[in-house]
Amino acid sequence: MTLFFLLPFAAGFFSLLLAVVSLLRRKRSPAAWCFSAGMAALGLDSVFTGLSLRATQLGEVAEWLAPAFIVKSLVPVVWLCFSLTYSRSNYREFVARWKIPLAFLGLLPIGVSLGFLEQLGSPATPGDLWWLQSGAMAQALNVIFLMSLVLILTNLEQTFRSAVGTMRWRIKFVVVALAVIFGARLYVRSQAMLFSAPDIALWSIESGALLIGCFVLALAYARTGLAEIDVYPSTAVLRSSLTVLIVGGYLFIVGVLAQVVRRFGGAEIFQYQAVVVLLGMAGLAVLLLSDRARQRIHAFVVRHFRKAQHDSARIWTLFSLRLASVTDQARLCAVSAKLISETFDALSVTVWLLDEEKGRLIVGASTARQASNASGACSADTASSAVIAGLRVRSSPFDLEDIDEAWAEELRQLNSTAFPNGGNRLCVPLLAGERSLGVLVLADRVSGAVYTVEELELLKCIGDQMTSVLLNLRLASEVAHAKELEAFRTMSAFFVHDLKNAAASLNLMLKNLPVHFDDPAFRQDALRGVGNTARRIDGMIARLSAFRQRPDAIRVEADLNQLVSEALDRINGMTNVELMRKLQPLPRIFADREQIQSVVTNLVLNARDALGSGGRIQVRTENRGERVVLSVVDNGCGMSQAFLKESLFRPFQSTKKKGLGIGLFQSRAIVQAHGGGMHVESEVGKGTTFLVSFPVNDEK
Repeated sequence: MTLFFLLPFAAGFFSLLLAVVSLLRRKRSPAAWCFSAGMAALGLDSVFTGLSLRATQLGEVAEWLAPAFIVKSLVPVVWLCFSLTYSRSNYREFVARWKIPLAFLGLLPIGVSLGFLEQLGSPATPGDLWWLQSGAMAQALNVIFLMSLVLILTNLEQTFRSAVGTMRWRIKFVVVALAVIFGARLYVRSQAMLFSAPDIALWSIESGALLIGCFVLALAYARTGLAEIDVYPSTAVLRSSLTVLIVGGYLFIVGVLAQVVRRFGGAEIFQYQAVVVLLGMAGLAVLLLSDRARQRIHAFVVRHFRKAQHDSARIWTLFSLRLASVTDQARLCAVSAKLISETFDALSVTVWLLDEEKGRLIVGASTARQASNASGACSADTASSAVIAGLRVRSSPFDLEDIDEAWAEELRQLNSTAFPNGGNRLCVPLLAGERSLGVLVLADRVSGAVYTVEELELLKCIGDQMTSVLLNLRLASEVAHAKELEAFRTMSAFFVHDLKNAAASLNLMLKNLPVHFDDPAFRQDALRGVGNTARRIDGMIARLSAFRQRPDAIRVEADLNQLVSEALDRINGMTNVELMRKLQPLPRIFADREQIQSVVTNLVLNARDALGSGGRIQVRTENRGERVVLSVVDNGCGMSQAFLKESLFRPFQSTKKKGLGIGLFQSRAIVQAHGGGMHVESEVGKGTTFLVSFPVNDEK
């Protein structure tokens, strides 16, 4: 028996062994169960493939191909489920989003394998070789397998790209192993689609890749025990995936090569070249994912082609751009930790922030800690006031290992290292004058390289920039709180005044009630007055509830024309008013549908209230480069320039007798929260034009 026939059995044995070993861990997550089931399916598939290769009669080949097809049909759904749950804290969200593809890949391949087994392929012997003749159902099944492999690799890539520092190091070999296994299967499936009757020798490629993958997975188990991490990948997987681009280019190249082989021959050489290419791609992936190799390449380039150790201008520009969109402390810490880790090759970067209420340091973000441990909720993630006092007297980055004090020992214990050769831990205090806001701790540097003077100066600049942004965020929070209190006082004064007027009218009615109780007309007027007052109070409460709602949005890709049309269709009572629509084709925007429709409704109703009999309202949309514009134009009474400048968007300022001046205030807040703007043009006696612009949805 040659190596060609032993390879599937060896791969199947090790795959089944890994399936059993993975269940020996104490904590069995959904990803662990999927991994065990997936490795078992791959192992059985390899064993059945080996048995079919050993068969000497065509009948025996068909006998072993049947269970092989059935087991092969289980692979897509199990491994797609694994790719959605592996090392993802928000895996429930992904599983919920992928329910339909999971059901499709779970039921359709198995149904095809069981229902059309005889049509999937039949052995034949053209000349001295024997092939697997594929039918239409086999080609359809190959298409499904190919799609599932792309989805699996795409999800694994997204998980790996979302991890940083030591978290990326923990899952690197698992991702590489699965990329080798499913990359080989993708190659075999593409060959089966390009050549209607592929040589069964291609099956050895799947077995060989499975054996290589098992070896890499064994290394991963020896290093980390197949440990999982907690990351939060973006839900926009396919649009930002390199896997889709690589697979598309690969299929194009293979298609061209297949046509060359068909015209000029040389199919036997084509297979060996493919194996070499697969091994080369696997080795290149391991090399590119190695932090040590990337650091050595970087050092070589710096030493021979560049004077400065870091491109400080580029780093500073990138850092400033990333912090420009930060709106809270958690995002600031996460962005800063990731950028510092990538720039200085420090796998463990932890940001500690001062909790002024408790007088302790808590973890803001970390590239080495699990998400559950980075919340600051447990005592293991808080530093005492002694650490704060020790940091307050230090303004420059310093080596934590050189400090022989109790507070430094406490900080060292809170920032443990993962690698014995990762070098000394470095601290960068976040100081604003004599006020300490926190500290950056860098550890586990690749190859344990010592920080140079240039790097220490750059780290100090980054720390000062973080401190500045942190102060601005806290100041903005204080200002927002003060504005909320001021708005509350304004609302209180307004509603107290209005309720006082309502109470005065009711009191006057009660005083006159004993005198005119027998007058039917007075009683009718009294009941009407009580009803009007109750409705007025109900309207005040409803408007107050609407005002309290913040413009927090759940945004999706939407068509502004559709939102405008739906909002206009809901408006009733537009009698004696001519409503005109001029909606031009628009690119899509990213918006909260209900909030944008409420803006449209409010603008149209305001225009209606400003019109007399026979008025006209025109609603237009148009595309202006990178923005789309909504216009609401009326020929009503208009507004004075003084009112536009001083009172238009202020709450509780209105030209309408029954208006509270809240609608436009809330509408502008919604538009601004969507990155848009609102412009008003008006002239007394001629009408008003509201221009609302939104940015076009751009993934960049």
